[in-house]
Amino acid sequence: MTDITIKAMKLMEMLPEEEKAIAYEFIKNLVLKWDPDFTKVTPDEAKSIDEAKNSGFIDKADIDWDNLH
Repeated sequence: MTDITIKAMKLMEMLPEEEKAIAYEFIKNLVLKWDPDFTKVTPDEAKSIDEAKNSGFIDKADIDWDNLH
């Protein structure tokens, strides 16, 4: 979790419950406008994906189990 996310959570924690709900809905709407189908990745997620792609591991779906030589 990034520092700014932690700071935002701490700020929200100070709010009364009704305002927390309003802030949550605002953030949710902001995220949905930015990525309505949840397909974008964060920089940390992109880094993890790249590391996995370059790790040398092979997805079991890519192996032809009937023709192992």
